[in-house]
Amino acid sequence: GRLYDAIEYRGYKQTIVEELAKYAGVPVFNGLTDEFHPTQMLADVLTMIEHSNKPLNDISYVYIGDARNNMGNSLLLIGAKLGMDVRICGPKSLLPEEELVEVCQKFAAESGARITVTEDIDSAVKDVDFVHTDVWVSMGEPIDSWGERINLLFPYQVNMQLMRRTGNPNVKFMHCLPAFHNCETEVGKKISIKYPELANGIEVTEDVFESSMNIAFEQAENRMHTIKAVMVASLG
Repeated sequence: GRLYDAIEYRGYKQTIVEELAKYAGVPVFNGLTDEFHPTQMLADVLTMIEHSNKPLNDISYVYIGDARNNMGNSLLLIGAKLGMDVRICGPKSLLPEEELVEVCQKFAAESGARITVTEDIDSAVKDVDFVHTDVWVSMGEPIDSWGERINLLFPYQVNMQLMRRTGNPNVKFMHCLPAFHNCETEVGKKISIKYPELANGIEVTEDVFESSMNIAFEQAENRMHTIKAVMVASLG
């Protein structure tokens, strides 16, 4: 705190950033931990508002995939706080911790949010305005560790069929990026050799990513605007 006006922490354990905030003496921003990604949520909500003509509490979205990670947890939490229609969908073993779900249900009781946590894809995606996903395995993890995760998550891949299952012709796709949407990256090439069924994308397919449904780049731009707002609010 003697050296900086503020500190952003982007790392691993949530307890580390909380301890840093406790002792820093200056504002500490959580840029990402294993458990939560709050600054991303500001950009995501702004992006959904910009691409919807509905009031906030009428906007519906689904997060589909590995829902126990920081994006799944955070999208559950922010929607519960803001009174939105939140659906979290993934294999049973990759759904958010029950303790977090219970906390979010309490927030939902106050805000009017509707929370659905389910393995069932059709009920999760029905009529949603936005489909969110994230990478299935964190960057840097060895490819040999992907097998079990791919077997679990392949049914939850965001592809054109899944987007059509929403029944909403105006549905939009969102991703915090980077995305493995083809086999042109180093990781994509290695994965496509070992798992040919993923040659057209891992968590999201190329046709969805390159379509007009994709607003992930608008979402990325809004990171800049919302972070500036956080800095003005906390340092002004």
